[in-house]
Amino acid sequence: MTRQATLQDLEQLTTLFDGYRVFYRKESDINSARIFLKERLELNDSIIYVDDQEGVLTGFTQLYPLFSSTRMKKLWLLNDLFVDPKYRGKGISLQLLDKGKELAVETGACAVMLETEKTNNIGNQLYPRAGFTLNTESNFYEWSV
Repeated sequence: MTRQATLQDLEQLTTLFDGYRVFYRKESDINSARIFLKERLELNDSIIYVDDQEGVLTGFTQLYPLFSSTRMKKLWLLNDLFVDPKYRGKGISLQLLDKGKELAVETGACAVMLETEKTNNIGNQLYPRAGFTLNTESNFYEWSV
């Protein structure tokens, strides 16, 4: 079952989130991950959906609200998507992506956008299957501190 995360999910969600960060070559940091997620949940500044298999969280996605000035509507940044490797290949990622698309429709948003590394072969095959299209008309730039 895919549902919105609550503070009661914090411990299991923290483990998944840490796994997600490690996947992207960040050092494991359970304590900071817990603090970060707790803030997101308490401040309601992101929406986190989890896949719950009889009390065991198997995956999550986290979306942040943004706005498109040119379209004058909200849009959602699907920033995180992760499924525990033990549960991959069962359609959980597609279910989580569908929840993000449902959120966009329910909130009158104009789009859900996401970014993944060019080397993320699994994601780069998954997202088109889920109805996402690669934006080849824009350049993505970043300024980091």
